[in-house]
Amino acid sequence: MSLATEKRRTVRRVSGTGPPRGTAGGHGAWFLVLPALIPILALSVGPLLYGILLAFTDAQSGRTAPTRWIGVLNFSDLLHDTLFWESFRIGLLWAIGVTVPQFLLALGLALLLDQDLRLRSLARALAIIPWAMPEVVVGVMWRLVYNPDAGILNETLRDLGLGDGRDWLSGLATALPAVIVVGVWAGMPQTTVTLLAGLQNTPRELHEAAAVDGAGAWRRFRTVTWPALRPIALAVTALNFIWNFNSFALVYVLTNGGPGGRTRLPMLFAYEEAFRYGQFGYAAAMGCVMVAVISVFLALFLVGRIRGGDDDR
Repeated sequence: MSLATEKRRTVRRVSGTGPPRGTAGGHGAWFLVLPALIPILALSVGPLLYGILLAFTDAQSGRTAPTRWIGVLNFSDLLHDTLFWESFRIGLLWAIGVTVPQFLLALGLALLLDQDLRLRSLARALAIIPWAMPEVVVGVMWRLVYNPDAGILNETLRDLGLGDGRDWLSGLATALPAVIVVGVWAGMPQTTVTLLAGLQNTPRELHEAAAVDGAGAWRRFRTVTWPALRPIALAVTALNFIWNFNSFALVYVLTNGGPGGRTRLPMLFAYEEAFRYGQFGYAAAMGCVMVAVISVFLALFLVGRIRGGDDDR
């Protein structure tokens, strides 16, 4: 071995420019990733791939004949299934109807809780109580509130002389709005906490400088608060929309999709096809359509965020 070669190896070891130790083609990194990767593959990717495969079969419950591969027949039937597309329309109305008021009310509450108020810590703790309650418990509680005979809502209306009350969850015109109110109430604390964290990360010096310059409350919000809060607001709104569109437990407990399918969300419709009528292949095709729609929404959101980041730079 020449002296020059030995010097080059010594320089690489000292300066760190040589190949990293222990990588051996990246196998060491894979061993570090495996503990987190195995649960994801087993609990998320695996069932997703199996569901996609099931969508191309005629799988049914209680069937003795072997499951057959039928190609895109389930998707072809979905294109002509007016009940599914009606549930899809209801799901969009539900997701938008919950997400928009949820964000606006959460933003107002976050701005209020960010102020230097008395008992602010207690108010913050009370604000997140609905978030700590399981959806089933929330649904049962609000069924009691909406009870047509002894519910607190109808009792209050009677005491105020505003009528004898009504069956909110069974009326064709009131069922979906009543369920949307519950969805807003249940999901608002999570959005409030997220926005409040964003508000607390906004430098106070910017607000003080804007106030010194004579900016009012609305102008300070528009020029200081909102620009700092916008990335968080966009992210939490997108996540809330996806979560609300895929809702199941809350609406299932409140109305079970009734009355007359007025609150039958796509997830409820797929659940009924699979576990009430035993059409597993057809229900899996519905799930694939919903995954595709959510994926398109996520892609549009990410493209918008990337372009927005480029514009900001």
